[in-house]
Amino acid sequence: MTQTTEGQPHTDSGSLRERLERHHFDASGWSLACCNHDEDLAHDVLHEAYLRVLDGRARYRAKSSFKTWLFGVIRLVALETRRRDERRGLERGVENSADQAVVPPMDLASGSLEQVELVARLNEALAGLSCRQREVMHLVFYQSLTVAEAARVMEVGVGAARTHYHRAKTRLRKVLSQESIR
Repeated sequence: MTQTTEGQPHTDSGSLRERLERHHFDASGWSLACCNHDEDLAHDVLHEAYLRVLDGRARYRAKSSFKTWLFGVIRLVALETRRRDERRGLERGVENSADQAVVPPMDLASGSLEQVELVARLNEALAGLSCRQREVMHLVFYQSLTVAEAARVMEVGVGAARTHYHRAKTRLRKVLSQESIR
């Protein structure tokens, strides 16, 4: 059964491959975020997520957009990989999920001193957020998902995602406005 609309299930592996290719750039960014920007681990996680999609272990059931569902698969694979590595005593540069940074590091080399200072303040403020707050901010601002879609990826209720989103924005606003007063 193959249908062409974005919201419908696809079982044809060719169409799945096309959809994965269409979302690859965003999926790569999300995988990096889920793996604390460890490129090797992110590559492994993304590869495993794609395998699960293509071999049918992860099945799209059209309860959300394909991109939202795919991000959920990637997040789950990253969590499972981290837990498996912790059980085996492996350390791959990924800290526990409470300390996980999900906001991409910003390039400081190409900006003016003022931009560099602003980026450093922003990164410091983001580091002060909880893991869930950083996740929702990343999904909404870097991946262009709605708060409801972010909630599906994060496997939390929409109300909880909205709370994390609101608290993160409030905290960032407060921290950054205090910094500008100094």
